[in-house]
Amino acid sequence: MEVMEQIKSTIRAPFIAAKEKLENNEKIQRAMRWAFAIVAAFLLGSLTAVCFFQSVTMQESSMEPTLFVGDRFFVNRLVYRIHEPKRGDLIVYKTNGSDEAALHIHRVIGLPGETIQIVGGRVLINGGNLKETGDYPSISNAGLAASPLTLESGEYFVLGDNRNNSEDSRYGDIGVISDKYIVGKLWYRLTPLNNMGFI
Repeated sequence: MEVMEQIKSTIRAPFIAAKEKLENNEKIQRAMRWAFAIVAAFLLGSLTAVCFFQSVTMQESSMEPTLFVGDRFFVNRLVYRIHEPKRGDLIVYKTNGSDEAALHIHRVIGLPGETIQIVGGRVLINGGNLKETGDYPSISNAGLAASPLTLESGEYFVLGDNRNNSEDSRYGDIGVISDKYIVGKLWYRLTPLNNMGFI
């Protein structure tokens, strides 16, 4: 009887060893799949963060009451590679190509090819009144837009929502914004937490 058991054990041993090896291989493959998924998710997240997001903090009162000093946002850096800025977009831009240049946030008012002028406190686009959904104050200082200002290809005219307390395209040190200096579109408010959400 013992001899028969030994023979059976001898016969089964290679099969048991093969089964254990197969199970071990399956565990290793499962672990490798999990590791690959984690690494892929991390790389995708990092790539998305670099290409898609940048955080910016509102430094000025020029956009009140829409945005407030200290509010923090994510900037969509990818969207303007897909399409051009639209009127009403809140854009983040630099005044020049320097990496140290300050970031500004303003609303797009004038688009390439349009003629902008501010007359009697109102914005004119190609001679017609600009229709806006917001309740913005009458503009007391037309600045550079007191005379008709025609935008070239890739140029945008921006204003702050706080129209009488905003340094924007009406002023010489800002002027019209070249598309090459636009960082992206204001996308998501991070803080304050009670006002978190998409813009």
